[in-house]
This record gives sequence, C-alpha cells and structure tokens, in this order.
Amino acid sequence: MKLGLIIFLWVIHVAALIGIALGYESFFLPKSPFTMLYLLLMVVLYFPIDTGKKVALFGAFAVVGLLVEWIGVHTGALFGNYYYLENFGIKIDGIPLLIGVNWAILAFTTHVIATKLTLNIWTRILAGSSLMVIIDFFLEQICEYAGFWVFAGGAGIFNYVCWFVVAALLHWILAKSRVKGDLVISTHIYIVQLIFAATLWIIISTI
Repeated sequence: MKLGLIIFLWVIHVAALIGIALGYESFFLPKSPFTMLYLLLMVVLYFPIDTGKKVALFGAFAVVGLLVEWIGVHTGALFGNYYYLENFGIKIDGIPLLIGVNWAILAFTTHVIATKLTLNIWTRILAGSSLMVIIDFFLEQICEYAGFWVFAGGAGIFNYVCWFVVAALLHWILAKSRVKGDLVISTHIYIVQLIFAATLWIIISTI
C-alpha cells in the first residue's frame, strides 16, 4: 500500500502538470485541497503519526501555522502584505484551514530529511529550515496563478526571513523532541511538491 500511495502521489502531480500545460488549469487547480488532504493521509499512515507525542506536535504545528498566517494576513507583521485566494480550500477569517496542515507536513518531512543529512542539531535545524524556505520560494512564483494567495508587489526578502525564523523554531522543537519518521515518504512528499512548483513556474512563464 505504501508503494501504491507513492506512485499515485506522482501520478496526480504529473497528470495535473500535463493538464495545466494543455489548458485545463480551471479543472486541476481547484482540486489542490484534495491533494493536500492526500498528503496528510500519507503522513498520518506512513510517516507515521502514530504516538501521542507526534499527534500533539503535528496538531500544535498546524495551529501555529494558522496563527502565523492570520497575523501575516491581518497585520502584515509577518511575511508582508498578502491575502488568500480560493484554491487552498475552506477559509476561516480569511485563512485556509489547510495552510496549517501544510506547515505541519513541511516541518515534519523536512525534519526527517535534514536528520539524515547531518547529526549536529544546529546544522539540522539550518538544513530543515532552508528546505522549507526553498519550497516557499517556488510556491511564491506560482501562488497567484494557482489561486493560492497574492502578495502586494510580490513576496520580498522579509517573507523568506520570516519563513526561515518560524521554520527554525519548529525544527528546534522537533529536534529536541527527537521525532523520527520515514525517510522515503518524507523525501517523495518534498520532492514531488518541489518539482511540481518548479515545473508549473516554467509552464506559466511560457504562456
């Protein structure tokens, strides 16, 4: 089942890219919330989120993600001036519920990848936070086209600095909590999102 979920993960992302390239973006892009829920299913089953500590941390990270995004949208004090569009799913007070899930998934998966890269806690935190910022950079290039969010004047350096700081805090907590997870699942989830965002950026740049 694990292999099947990984294969289907790639199938839905590749199919979406092909469909968007052929002009069917209005069909594929609104389905993004279902893709996020699929990622959540994979993480819960095969990361896995199978202990009280992991459940508590994952839930707390999702709440932190929602909180920092609420501060960002309603005050501009974090990330800059931006607002969410419709393709990230159901919103409460302008903030999609799934954006908190996205923060938690990214933190957990990049933590596992970073843990395999280095044993030193500080370089691990640096590596994991950097991986999250890299994903954010590519998402910022496609966010408006994909119907996710819009920055006034585009995302600036302040956005990436804030992303790194919040990510570093989450990675510090994960490192101190000694959370362990599946490297294969984490790597596929990270790479498929990175390739999707980078490829979609290329596609929309040629339209």
